[in-house]
Amino acid sequence: MSLSLFNLEGKNALVTGATQGIGFSIARALGKAGAHIIVNARKPEKLEKALVLFDGEGISCSGSLFDITDVAAIKKSVSEIEENTGPIDILVNNAGVIKRTEAENLSEEDWDTVIGTNLTAPFLLSKYVGRYMIKRRRGKIINICSLMSELGRDTVSAYAAAKGGLKMLTRNLATEWAPHNIQVNGIGPGYIATPINLSYREAGNPLNDYIVSRTPAGRWGTPEDLDGAAIFLASSASDFVNGQIIYVDGGLLTSFGKPFVQQQN
Repeated sequence: MSLSLFNLEGKNALVTGATQGIGFSIARALGKAGAHIIVNARKPEKLEKALVLFDGEGISCSGSLFDITDVAAIKKSVSEIEENTGPIDILVNNAGVIKRTEAENLSEEDWDTVIGTNLTAPFLLSKYVGRYMIKRRRGKIINICSLMSELGRDTVSAYAAAKGGLKMLTRNLATEWAPHNIQVNGIGPGYIATPINLSYREAGNPLNDYIVSRTPAGRWGTPEDLDGAAIFLASSASDFVNGQIIYVDGGLLTSFGKPFVQQQN
């Protein structure tokens, strides 16, 4: 096998929510593998900061400022990228939002926000990018799913509904578009250490201790732990992989927890 299978030179990758956390790391990984990265964001200052960081690492990049929940903005931005930057060869639907509230107290507005951002937006982006991919008869779409694509948990009913739906959207788009040589797959991160959950990761925090004990690897993941799966799914190495969700979770979904070692007397 040649490592050229994983080379992304000459490819353009649109990554939503790529200014921080998981999206930033995946965009950087695809860029280091040779792709030109189109960084999506809603806030100009965050976009500019990310572009400066990518450029400082020698990554070819450009920005696309639009709200992924605005269908008119999606259509306009996708058209502009295709015309001015080049074909979108890789789409990473990463941007997401979560509202942690008990179901009986979750407002309809928050429900709509979570579903719109985590499920409807990936559908709309896939739809309008996919039209170009169908014409070219090639393309890679990567949806960032979640452990909540498989498991329930208290206070995240809207998020789990959206991520479960995203898993099935991934499989259905893969089924429809496989004849056009388009691969649609997903990555399901486990508990990943990012600035947004820093307060949870302090030693002695019950949530931190539970996550570490529940994960066979015995630790939180890092954004960089997702890089390999992203490069694989974006590259020709995955040309016969379609409709799959790769869970990068330290073994959490496969196990009851870390192995129990009975102490010997």
